[in-house]
Amino acid sequence: MRKNLPRIGLGKLCGWFGITRQAYYQNIKESIDKALKEELILQEVSKIRQLHPRMGTRKLHGKLIPFFDAHEIKLGRDGLFDLLTANYLLVRRRRRTVRTTNSFHWLRKYPNLIKGFEPTAPNQLWVSDITYWKIGENKKAYISFVTDAHSHKIVGHHVANTLEAVASISALQMALYSLGEERRSQLVHHSDRGIQYCSHEYVRLLKENNIKISMTESGDPLDNALAERINGIIKGEYLDAYEVSNIEQAKALLNEVVELYNADRPHMSISNLTPDDVHNSLHSIKTERKWKNYYTKKPRFVNLEQDFTDTVNTCKD
Repeated sequence: MRKNLPRIGLGKLCGWFGITRQAYYQNIKESIDKALKEELILQEVSKIRQLHPRMGTRKLHGKLIPFFDAHEIKLGRDGLFDLLTANYLLVRRRRRTVRTTNSFHWLRKYPNLIKGFEPTAPNQLWVSDITYWKIGENKKAYISFVTDAHSHKIVGHHVANTLEAVASISALQMALYSLGEERRSQLVHHSDRGIQYCSHEYVRLLKENNIKISMTESGDPLDNALAERINGIIKGEYLDAYEVSNIEQAKALLNEVVELYNADRPHMSISNLTPDDVHNSLHSIKTERKWKNYYTKKPRFVNLEQDFTDTVNTCKD
């Protein structure tokens, strides 16, 4: 037969642990408030992820700041990272496995014109690239992008079943459609040395519009870093989260995704503004870049004798 255990009062328990009853109730209240705020945050993250299904923690934090202010929530980026980790909401990156560039061809290749060049306004430098997209069962589509290097806005895009140059030309035509005639002579188009960008039709379209032609000089992705980055964002944060079965569905989804990317996704590299904010501004927007600009790579020279002397002096200090 179970014996009745003696009941111990709350005051006595608090005394054992060296706290007051007021502190005990305060701790319960703070725990409840914290749980409620975390639930609100997770609900808001869920709403954002409905449109941006694979948006990373840094971008989420930037979009959540107005929500935090409205609900008097104080949560830094690291705190949000921990909250998403605890709820299994972090995004895992996927590796690229398909090669879309064939630079071993007889067509003319152009020199790299953007070494040391930093665009200060829209429509000074466009970068282009092609990426693949798995659709249906054992099928691939290929997406051509043209992106403005200053604003990061995708100004042209096209998806097709093949890697033929016509798809890249369609993306370029879209970009040219909204560009004024007076600005084309100042524009540089940069791409890899793939056969699509060296084709007679693509080169002729650039020359007809007085656009300077620039190409990478090696297979190093950093020579066309922004274009590669855009590929990763569109696929990794958006397209990979959906399933499409044919090219018609792929075209419709890509249009929606590009619109979301341009109009609603903030970028750390342009001071957490959206590409549309920067590209369409009537005034010059000074952007704050958060990482190294690969268009201005500088060689590193090492003076071994000086390094040794500096090391010795540091040890003495």
